[in-house]
Amino acid sequence: MRIIQRSIFFICAVFLITCLSIPGLAQEKNFRVEVLQITNFEELQMVYDGFLRELEKSGISQGRNLTVNRTMIDFDIENSSLAKRINVYLRIREEASRIAKEKPDLVLTMGTPVTKYAKDKIIAAGIPIVFTALAFPTAVGCKSLTEAGPGFTGVTTHMNMKDALAIVKQAFPAIKTVGIVHSDDTNSIAHVEEAKKEGLSMGITVISKQVGIKDPVVPALKELQKQGVQVFAVPPDPYYELRDHEKAGELIEFSKANKTQAFTLVIDKIPGAILYVGVDFDNIGALSGKQSVKILKDGVKPEALPILQQQDLTIMVDTKVIQALNIQLPPEILRMAKPFN
Repeated sequence: MRIIQRSIFFICAVFLITCLSIPGLAQEKNFRVEVLQITNFEELQMVYDGFLRELEKSGISQGRNLTVNRTMIDFDIENSSLAKRINVYLRIREEASRIAKEKPDLVLTMGTPVTKYAKDKIIAAGIPIVFTALAFPTAVGCKSLTEAGPGFTGVTTHMNMKDALAIVKQAFPAIKTVGIVHSDDTNSIAHVEEAKKEGLSMGITVISKQVGIKDPVVPALKELQKQGVQVFAVPPDPYYELRDHEKAGELIEFSKANKTQAFTLVIDKIPGAILYVGVDFDNIGALSGKQSVKILKDGVKPEALPILQQQDLTIMVDTKVIQALNIQLPPEILRMAKPFN
C-alpha cells in the first residue's frame, strides 16, 4: 500500500513540475504600474497610448497581467496663482508618499514637475522610475542628457535645435529671420535660447517675444513683424496647447493674412502650418515602454539604462496648404516628410 501511495505521490509531483514548466500553465506575474502626471494635454495622452502599446507588444497588457493606476493632478495653467502652484507641489508629494507605501513594480512620471518632486521619495522606497515627456533631463536631477542616476531612467523630448533649424533652412533657403512668441515656460525659454544660438551659424536670426500665459498672441506677432520677421514658428510651449491650440491657430491665420509663412516645432494637430518639425509623442511613449519592459521583464536596473530620445526628428508637410498658397518646397524635404493628417 505504501509503495502505491509513494508511486501516486511521485506521479503527481512529476505532473505538477511538468505543468509549471509549460508556458501559459505556470501562474503569470501580474505587473503593477503607477502613472503620475499633471493635467492631460493631448500630447500626454499620445505618450500614454504609445507606452501601453509597447508594453502589449512584449506581452504585458491590461486585462491579462498588467494593472495600471493613472493619477492626473488637476492644474489650471491659465489661472495659476502662487497658492495653486504650492498646492500642486503638495499633491505631487502626497501622491509620491502613497506610491512609496503601495510598492508598485514601476512608476511612469510624465513631465518635469512630477518627475522632479516625486522621484526622490519613490526611489528611496526601492521602486524604479521611468520618466517621460520632459525636454531637459538635468532639470530633474539627471547627470546629463543621456544619464539619469540611481533608481531611475527615462525618455526625453529634447529636440536638437541645430538639427531642427537645418531642416527649416532646407525648406526655406531664403529665410533670414524667424519670429517666436513664447510664454515663461522653462522648457520653452530654453528651446528659444538654443534656437537663437544655433541659428546664428546658419545665417538665421531668431527674434522672440515673451508673453503672459493669458495674453493674446496677435499683438506680439505684429511687434515681431515690424522687426522684419519673415517666418513665424510655434515652439514647444503650453501657451499654444490651451483651448484646443487656439493661439497656434491665430498665429497661422495671422501669417497667412500677412503673406508670411509659419512652421511648428511641435508634431501636433495644428492645421494650417506649412512645415512641422519635432518629436513624435507616440514614439516617445513607445520608447518609454521599451525602457519599462527591460525593467519589468528582464530585471534591468533603471540606472543601467541610458536616457533615450528620438534620434531623427519627424517632418511633416501640409500639402493642401502648400497648394493653396502656391508654395514650392524643395524635393528633398517632400521626400523626407510625412503627409499631415
